[in-house]
Amino acid sequence: MTPAVSTTGLTRRFGDFTAVEDVNLSVAPGQFFGFLGPNGAGKSTTIKMLTGLLAPTSGAIEILGLDAATNPIEVKRQIGVVPEGLALFGRLTAAEYLCFVGRMYGLDRATTADRTHELLDFMNLAAEPKKLITDFSHGMQKKLALAAAVIHGPKILFLDEPFEGVDAIAAGTLKNMLQRMIARGATIFLTSHVLEIVERLCSHIAIIDRGRLIAQGSLEELRAGTKPLTSSNGHSSPQHLTLEEIFINIVGTQRSPSEPTTAVPPPPKELSWLG
Repeated sequence: MTPAVSTTGLTRRFGDFTAVEDVNLSVAPGQFFGFLGPNGAGKSTTIKMLTGLLAPTSGAIEILGLDAATNPIEVKRQIGVVPEGLALFGRLTAAEYLCFVGRMYGLDRATTADRTHELLDFMNLAAEPKKLITDFSHGMQKKLALAAAVIHGPKILFLDEPFEGVDAIAAGTLKNMLQRMIARGATIFLTSHVLEIVERLCSHIAIIDRGRLIAQGSLEELRAGTKPLTSSNGHSSPQHLTLEEIFINIVGTQRSPSEPTTAVPPPPKELSWLG
């Protein structure tokens, strides 16, 4: 089966700094794929390369079997993206923006208008039709960015922190929509620091740290390959580990292999002026 997303030796350097180094990813069609890592690990840089927003320094990217370097337009027709910075046009209304995006993807006017109306209702953004995007709350802008990313029915959806700043009700609506997309055969590539959400939604996980891929597989495979953790009272914790415990174990082992990895993060340092 041709992977939905595949990279070979993917590397990106900024001068002397290597943000992503020799990453080999494989995401099967229909997977809800979680891409995790600490701050500054290279997640957003990787997504920018996968979606054509940033050229790799070296390595190859294939999207649905298409070489991203030689077929950039065709690749972009097949994917939807909610980027880190959203990149919305603030002086348009939500309807104007969705109509623009739909037409840019090649949808006819009638289809674009129908989908715009349906998406605005679905995202609860139809109540103030003349309100400019620049006056939206962050959560409203996030929902609009997701609406724009799916208006053309993408086969792969890339999401960079899609639940940040979104209220619980809206988050539930978005999760249901994403799970329906998976049920219909779409592939979703998600980055998030909210590991509880990733654990509930994603079937497969990859972890990147300091630009290098350090783990990849199903949640069960990562759990099976994780060493027993030591809790704060000195007893080994059960092997039915949460994703947070797996993440701390894997990243902690990579960063300090000579020290025991614990399922409980160390207590925070104290600030002298806060008593």
